Amino acid sequence: MKILVINCGSSSLKYQLMDMNSRTPLAKGLVERIGLPGAMLTHRPKDGEKEVIVGDLPDHVAAIAMVLDAIVDPEYGVLKSLDEIDAVGHRVLHGGEKV
Repeated sequence: MKILVINCGSSSLKYQLMDMNSRTPLAKGLVERIGLPGAMLTHRPKDGEKEVIVGDLPDHVAAIAMVLDAIVDPEYGVLKSLDEIDAVGHRVLHGGEKV
């Protein structure tokens, strides 16, 4: 089972793709400066070189699209198809009076 875990911030997005059968990370990365000039994705496949991809990322939708493209990229991706992802988790933080 492969799970994509996402953690969105106000102008960033962290992710990790896990193979739960072997309990190993397949890839992880960070999108920075979403909605700002100089936005970039740093993608780190488990057994590959770090890839830095610069692009225009006006919002988190564009950032997620860039992450998904990187995961299945023929050169540095780790999956042949997004259909291999069985579940997606997203960290949610709610503000409140007590921590």
